[in-house]
Amino acid sequence: MLLGFLFSVPAVCAVILCLCFGGFESLAWLWLLPVGYIGSLIVTAGLIFLFVRICEKAVDPNKPQEEDSKFYRFLVRLIAEAAIPILSVRMHVSGLEKTPKEGRFLLVCNHLNEMDPVVLLHYFRDSQLAFISKQENQNMFVVGRFMHKLLCQLMNRENDREALKTILKCVELIKEDKVSIAVFPEGYIKPDRKLHHFRHGVFKIAQKTKVPIVVCTLQNTQYVFHNGLRLKPTDVHLHLVEVLQPEDYEGMSTVELGTKVYEMMAQDLGPENVSSEE
Repeated sequence: MLLGFLFSVPAVCAVILCLCFGGFESLAWLWLLPVGYIGSLIVTAGLIFLFVRICEKAVDPNKPQEEDSKFYRFLVRLIAEAAIPILSVRMHVSGLEKTPKEGRFLLVCNHLNEMDPVVLLHYFRDSQLAFISKQENQNMFVVGRFMHKLLCQLMNRENDREALKTILKCVELIKEDKVSIAVFPEGYIKPDRKLHHFRHGVFKIAQKTKVPIVVCTLQNTQYVFHNGLRLKPTDVHLHLVEVLQPEDYEGMSTVELGTKVYEMMAQDLGPENVSSEE
C-alpha cells in the first residue's frame, strides 16, 4: 500500500505536469515526463519521511504505554510491507497456516539481523506482536519510539532482577489479552549468525500463561542490507516449524522447555547453521 502510493502519486503528478505544458502533442513530454516523475518521487518520499518523523516526535518514551496503539501498528505494518520489496527481499514462507487463529501466543525465533522483526511483523501482522528487546534499542532512530507504542518490552540482560520484571510484564500483557509476545531467546545477534544456546528465562512467559509457543526459524536476513545496497536480491526463508500447545510442555522445567525448542530449531536449520561452540 505505501509502496504503491510512493510510486503512483509521482506518476500522476508527472502526467499532470505534461498536460499543463501542452500535453503529448509536442515532443516536450519526452523530457517532462521523466523529470516530473523523478522530481515528484523525491518530493513524495520526502513528505512520507517527514510524516514518519512527526509521528516519532509525538511519542513520549517516558510515558507508560498501557494499550497497543492501532495507529502506530498500522503505520509499522505499512513500513514493513514496503521495506521487503524496497530491499529486494524474495521471501520463501512455509508453515504459517499453523499460526493460532484465536488467543495469544509466545513466538520464538533465531536472530540474525535487525531485519528479523520487520519480517515477523509483516507475516504475523494480524497477531499484534510485541517484541522483547535489549535496552539499547530504545535509542534507535524512529524504531525505539515506535516500539514503545506497540507495547514492546525492554530487557536489561545484565540484571536478573530487572529481566524478571520484564518477563512478568509480558505475562501480564498476555493475560490481559493485549498482545502476543515475540522473543529471540539467543539474546543477541551472534557474529557467526549461527544458532546459539538460549537464555531459558523467556520461556517462563509461556509457562505462566499456558499459551501456545510458535517456533520459527529465519535464514539469510543477515545479507539483506548488504545485498540491497548493491541492488542484489536476497532469498529469505521464514519457516513456522511447529506450534507447541500447553499440554506439549506441561510438567517441563524452564530449561527443559528451552532445550526442546532449541533442538527443534537446530534440526530445522541444519548443522551448518548451528554453532558447535556451546
